[in-house]
Amino acid sequence: MKETTQNRPTRRPALSPSRASDFKQCPLLYRFRAIDRLPEPPSTAQVRGSLVHAALEDLYARPAADREYATAAGLVQPAWERLVESNPELAAVVETERLPAFLDEARDLLSGYYRLEDPTRFDPDSCEERVEVELSDGTVLRGFIDRIDVAPGGAMRLVDYKTGRAPRALFEAKALFQMKFYAVALYRTRGVVPRRLRLLYLSDGEVLDYTPDEAELLKFEKTLMAIWRAIQNLGTTGDFRPNPSRLCDWCAHQSLCPAFGGTPPPYPGWPSDYGVSDTDIEDAEASATAIPGDAA
Repeated sequence: MKETTQNRPTRRPALSPSRASDFKQCPLLYRFRAIDRLPEPPSTAQVRGSLVHAALEDLYARPAADREYATAAGLVQPAWERLVESNPELAAVVETERLPAFLDEARDLLSGYYRLEDPTRFDPDSCEERVEVELSDGTVLRGFIDRIDVAPGGAMRLVDYKTGRAPRALFEAKALFQMKFYAVALYRTRGVVPRRLRLLYLSDGEVLDYTPDEAELLKFEKTLMAIWRAIQNLGTTGDFRPNPSRLCDWCAHQSLCPAFGGTPPPYPGWPSDYGVSDTDIEDAEASATAIPGDAA
């Protein structure tokens, strides 16, 4: 039975990588997404990314010997059918006559994955792992990690799949923000500093690796705490202001933004909790706005 807002388990307000990035980009965008929860139509790139992620999750649920590319390619159609069944509105994103090409594009991205890794040679510790941790100041971190690998000696690697192009060197720090977020969460839940943070860009076959240390994660943790304090401070007044930039070109809420002559809806107030389910959290992460060519 599909959950309703009445019977969903309530959860405390929390910070996710996408919402933290939203706030850093534009406080008003954060408000629209996290507080007002205004609907946003998913883009074709976002839906394709969700499809590839679903197929990879299904792939790693199989024995290692059964993870050849042909298997992965065969998982695309059933993964799409499940996505549409659980989110019928996704069917409207891809026109019927274009669906075969859309599915082939997902298979091409999976082919790109095989140029980066051989999934028949290892078993991950977990896939699509939900993480939630409360930091010392009360900040709650929440999200989903695409894949966690643990070596026999205990070294941990966090892996995230990207279906867009790899960022230019100037934007690598922004790309790694999400991974450092998860590294802090894993450090606090497992007590281990991940040995490596890895972003796999399936479209152009590039890998972005980063090796954090404990001091860096502790510093980044303070950054996350500061972001959450700033959000809460604005939450008491509702004074979430726009921060115009070139990223506004891809914003779905220009008609409500003062920077474009719009008027935001009345501020509903800072919620004491959100009635969100795990599915809602996944959907919110998957639908986070991405710069074209850098879809999650």
